[in-house]
Amino acid sequence: MTWRALHLSQPIERAPEAVTAFAGNPENLPRWAAGLSNGIRFEEGRWVTDSPMGTVEVAFTGPVRHGVLDHDVTLPDGTVVHNPLRVLRNNEGSEVVFTLYRLPGVTDDDFDRDTALIRADLGRLRSILES
Repeated sequence: MTWRALHLSQPIERAPEAVTAFAGNPENLPRWAAGLSNGIRFEEGRWVTDSPMGTVEVAFTGPVRHGVLDHDVTLPDGTVVHNPLRVLRNNEGSEVVFTLYRLPGVTDDDFDRDTALIRADLGRLRSILES
């Protein structure tokens, strides 16, 4: 079974290595990924964040150094959601691509809300890195 996928992308006028170094560092998530993190800490070998969904665990599955910022988010109920996130070379800059899967049971309104949150997060990442 496959799910509907929506690829959301954001060009950033910075080299992929710079984007990867910043976005692939879990400590920076609260600065740009408000849809996921509003505070993060390293506890017992895991990155744990307070999110709009409650307290969740975030684990990059990488290899981050190659621009593969895929990450698994373990929700409060134990469900693990895989989130593909890639940093691609785009001429002298980068293209950051997030793949949002529409999971079973997600309403149109929830999917639209998630899409808007991710677009805002990617825009914030761009603003931070281009300033």
